[in-house]
Amino acid sequence: MNALPHDPIRFDDGLRRWAEGLFERLREISFDGVGISRATYGAGETEAMRLIAEAASSEGLDVEYDAAANLLISLPGTDASRPVLATGSHLDSVPQGGNYDGAAGVIAGLLGLVHLKRHGIAADRTLRVYALRGEESAWFGKCYLGSMSLFGKFDPADLELTQSGSGETLAACMAAAGADIERIRRGEPIVDPRDIACFVELHIEQGPVMVARNIPVGIVTGIRGNVRHPRAVCRGEAAHSGAVPRWLRHDAVFAVSEFVMRLDRHWETLLQQGQDLVVTIGILGTNPAEHAMSRVPGEVRFSLEYRSQAPEVLAGFEELVQEEGAAIGRSRGVAFDFGPAVPTAPAVMDERLVAHFDAVCDRLEIPHERLPSGAGHDAAIFANEGVPTVMIFIRNEHGSHNPAEAMAFDDFFLGAEVLINGLLTVTESEP
Repeated sequence: MNALPHDPIRFDDGLRRWAEGLFERLREISFDGVGISRATYGAGETEAMRLIAEAASSEGLDVEYDAAANLLISLPGTDASRPVLATGSHLDSVPQGGNYDGAAGVIAGLLGLVHLKRHGIAADRTLRVYALRGEESAWFGKCYLGSMSLFGKFDPADLELTQSGSGETLAACMAAAGADIERIRRGEPIVDPRDIACFVELHIEQGPVMVARNIPVGIVTGIRGNVRHPRAVCRGEAAHSGAVPRWLRHDAVFAVSEFVMRLDRHWETLLQQGQDLVVTIGILGTNPAEHAMSRVPGEVRFSLEYRSQAPEVLAGFEELVQEEGAAIGRSRGVAFDFGPAVPTAPAVMDERLVAHFDAVCDRLEIPHERLPSGAGHDAAIFANEGVPTVMIFIRNEHGSHNPAEAMAFDDFFLGAEVLINGLLTVTESEP
């Protein structure tokens, strides 16, 4: 292999300007007047795919689309029979989102391949960039559509999901983008996990930790799974606010308030014990068609989501949810109905790859830190299918899923250099 640990790759100014220009063209074709909108299996995502594909083709890289309309960009290795070294991310966005969520990982991978191609460097294994469809859940209420399709894990019932804006079915949108709907419906795998030596996803951090700690690059140790109750409800009894004393009330608001505070105390205790957990009540409200200042509310609807890297923590917290709901129901004369739980499994990053990319950062003298990912990523699907996987985080101001994403390009190029140097120096024993 030509790229040796003692001779690391650094991107020159011309290639840096090329990458910055690609980000700018992505922004131009995706700007919605407020932020960036690239709908899953919609025109915006497809146009972004086309732009990236044309940029790759113009540099002499191999370009193709798979049966789920994912974009694959490859630089063949000297031994095509060996499993590929893979990287990539997604190109869709939430409505009025930012330009770097997902796209940073695709362009970082492409940047590495372009450097190798321009300098005539051939790895012994094929390097491949995946630009994956449908990572965001904002458009169809379901995430990881492209990566789930890769491994034959796509639920055919999801083809009837409808787009939040247009109302078109997912099947129609996928077909319009060029996906093989019947193959997706049958759940046929598009790729064998054994044909991928490893998957490395670069992504902006979507929280504030790296900014607060002044760390430009992070190596992700795991991706939190979650349990969601999207349509929970507490039912009590509506009553006149002045005529019913406290001891005879069945007040849904006070019941839910107590429930939330009990969960908060459990959360604090688990954190003190060293457990990994975050808890969110993202939706909470009485019915606006019937609530009033002078009415004891008889019903409150809310959502509940909690995330952890540890499956046992998720399972244990679900037990606490049910127990506390039942206890408060008895004491306040209300009934909690949490509805079905919607779980997403955690993903643990490959320890050898975490150590390897840690060492790459050290070799490049780049400040870095290990940390978990609170948000979900396509990398979780690869990891849970048995593909050795790791993620690289880039420091990003103002969080994500909003137009104010502010990844510094100096940080981006540091992360992209970690990515390509790390991929080229992965050994057989590591993945």
